Order: sequence, then C-alpha cells, then structure tokens
Amino acid sequence: MVAPLLPAISVRALDKSFGEGDARIHVLKQIAFEARQGEMMFLVGPSGCGKTTLLSIVAGTLRGDGGEITVLGHRLHTMSRAAVTAFRAQHIGFIFQQFNLISTLTVAENVSVPLLIQGMSVREAERRAEKALERVGIPEKANQVPGKLSGGQQQRVAIARALVHEPPLIICDEPTASLDRENGHRVMDLLRDIARDAGRCVVVVTHDPRTYPFADRMSEMEDGRVLRVLQSQAEIHAQHTEQL
Repeated sequence: MVAPLLPAISVRALDKSFGEGDARIHVLKQIAFEARQGEMMFLVGPSGCGKTTLLSIVAGTLRGDGGEITVLGHRLHTMSRAAVTAFRAQHIGFIFQQFNLISTLTVAENVSVPLLIQGMSVREAERRAEKALERVGIPEKANQVPGKLSGGQQQRVAIARALVHEPPLIICDEPTASLDRENGHRVMDLLRDIARDAGRCVVVVTHDPRTYPFADRMSEMEDGRVLRVLQSQAEIHAQHTEQL
C-alpha cells in the first residue's frame, strides 16, 4: 500500500483585500488550498481571479487579512515578517515566466546568487551551481552569459537557480509562457522529475493548457475562490479535453 503524500501547503479560510472604503476589492474569499510533497499541483483560472495573490501569501511576500497559512509545518500567519523572510530564503525556490536572469553575470554566477545572499563562500556556491546545472542538463553552459542561450536553456538556468539551495517547495509562475511547445514540454518534464525525485512540492500557476497533462492535481480558481479541485490526471483530462 502506497503511503499518502503529506501536505506541504495548507491554507484555510484565507481572505485578502486591497484598498479602502468603496474602493476596497476582495481578491481572496475564504480560500481553502492544499498542495502535497512529491506532487505537481497546478493552480489555474482566468486573469484576476487571485492566483498570484494566493501564491504571494503562501510564499510570505504578502500578508493575508485572515485565515491560516501553514507551509512546510510553519504557521506563516503567526510569524514575524523577518522570520517569514528568512524562512522563504531557505525553503522556497521561485521560477518566473521571464527568467529574471542577470545579463552581466555568467550562467554559473546567476545560479550561485541565492547561495551568496545566504552568506555561502564563493567556492562552495560555485560547486553547488555546477551540480545544479548538471541536474538540469546544461553544465556546458556554465561560463556563458544568458543572452547567448535559447529561451528553453534560459528557463533551465532559472530552474537550476531555484534548486541550488535545495528547497522543498518550488513555486512556478507561468514557467512555459515564453517557450514553444517542445521546450515547454522539456521544462515540465524536468519539473515533474524534480517533484517526484526528492519529494518536493511544485506549484505551477499557468494559463497554458499544453502543460495540463503534467499535473498530478489541479485547483481551479474564479472570482477569488477555489471552485473545485481535480484530484487526478484522469479528472483533469475529462474536464479539459477540448483544451488539451
């Protein structure tokens, strides 16, 4: 019998608003959300439905107005801002649509940045960066600058940077939006392997239905709420056949 996957993220009764008085906008409304260790959880829905706000609160870059947010056993809603910042630096990796690589640094230097920020020695950071680049399949690009790489290669560098400090949670914001179908599938294959290989939780915000076959589960949002959670690839396929 296979043991059930443990929760990496647990959100309960989460609310978030912006603005005051008549201009107040309720972005999240009593959100319940869960993602598990060792899985790819997709978060989908129309623009403006609250996906990015939800993940910003999970990552600790925003505070909710109410509710409970537990990430990797840490109750973020009870922690100080300084403690949340330190937690995020150690436990969460981020992958963005636009790669966010520093054009004047080499690939290896870009990957090393999170470690150097944490105070690691340059030599050790370089060693770990090389290992991370091997993990994503481009060790030969270590001394090149990002502008010499293809879009797919740049996204692999961004994944290596997110992985270099070995965080148990990876948050991806539209990771394939700037890629063609072939490179998008390569990136998603890599992310799925990362989730399953080390028991990491990978959460993907996406509008790209081409990536849906890679999801283990999917939370669908609309108007600040989670409408439903599709619990298997079979359910995802049944609900999104026309888009796949």
